[in-house]
Amino acid sequence: MEEDNPRMAALRRGMLEPLVLASLEAAQRYPAEVVVVLRGAGFPVQEGTLYPLLAKLRREELVSHEWRESPTGPPRKYFNLTSAGEEQLAAFREYWTALTQMIERIGRQP
Repeated sequence: MEEDNPRMAALRRGMLEPLVLASLEAAQRYPAEVVVVLRGAGFPVQEGTLYPLLAKLRREELVSHEWRESPTGPPRKYFNLTSAGEEQLAAFREYWTALTQMIERIGRQP
C-alpha cells in the first residue's frame, strides 16, 4: 500500500470504519486482534486510532462489547457487530461496489 501519497492516506482514513466493522463480522475480537486482522490484510493501522473509533462505533450502537477473562492478564473487552452494524457494513459494501463500477465506467469512456 502506498504510504507516502497524501491522497491515498486520506482514502485510507475513510476506509478505517468499514474495515473495522468487517473485521468484527465473523467473530468477536478485542482491539489488538482487530489490529492484527487489519495489518494482516495489508491495512496499516495504529491501536491509538482504533480505540477512539471503537468508542464512537459503540456510541452509535454499531458495535457492542463484553468483558471476558483473559488467561494471560486482565479481562479484555471483546467487540462484536450489532444488527445496526451489520446493516451499516452492508451499506458500505453496496456503496463501495457502486463506486468501483463508476470508476471503471468513467475510466473506459473515450
